[in-house]
Amino acid sequence: MAAEAAGAAVNFGTLLETLMFGISQLFLVPVLLAIAFLFLYAFYALGAFAWQWRQRQKQVPAAFELLDARRRMPDLSLAELEAEAVTRLEFIRIVTRVTPMLGLVATMIPMGPALKALGDGQLMDVSRSLMVAFSAVILALIASALTYWIANVRKRWYAVELLQAEREMGGGA
Repeated sequence: MAAEAAGAAVNFGTLLETLMFGISQLFLVPVLLAIAFLFLYAFYALGAFAWQWRQRQKQVPAAFELLDARRRMPDLSLAELEAEAVTRLEFIRIVTRVTPMLGLVATMIPMGPALKALGDGQLMDVSRSLMVAFSAVILALIASALTYWIANVRKRWYAVELLQAEREMGGGA
C-alpha cells in the first residue's frame, strides 16, 4: 500500500513537472515578441526624446508639454498638471520596469532545454538555446536602460515645468 502511494506521488510529481515545463515553453515566443517590440519602442522613444530636447533648446512652446497644456487650458489646476505629468510618464516607466523582467523570463525559459541538451550531449542545441537566452536579455536591458534615462530626464523637465506653472498661478515664490 505504501509503495503504491509513493508511486502515485512520483507519477503526479512527474506529470506536474512535465506540465509546468510545457506551459513555460509556450511563453517563449510571446516573451521574445514583447522584448522585440519594447526594444523598438525604446528607440522610438529615444528619437521622440531627442526631437523634444531639440525643440526645448529652440524654446518652442509645444516642447514644454505641461506649460503648453496650461496655456491651452488656463483652468487646469496644479494637481491636474501633476496628474498629466504622471500620465505622460506612466508607459515609459512601466517599460523600464517590465522589460528586464521579460529579459529574465526569456533567459530562463531556454535554460531548461539547454540543460537537457547538455545532458544528452547535443552541444549545438545547447548553443542555440543559450544564444536565444542571452540575446533576449541583452536587448531587454538595452531597452530598459534607454527608457530609464528618458523617463528620469522627462521627470526632471516636468518638475521644473510644474514649478514654473505654480509661480505663474501665483502659488510660488
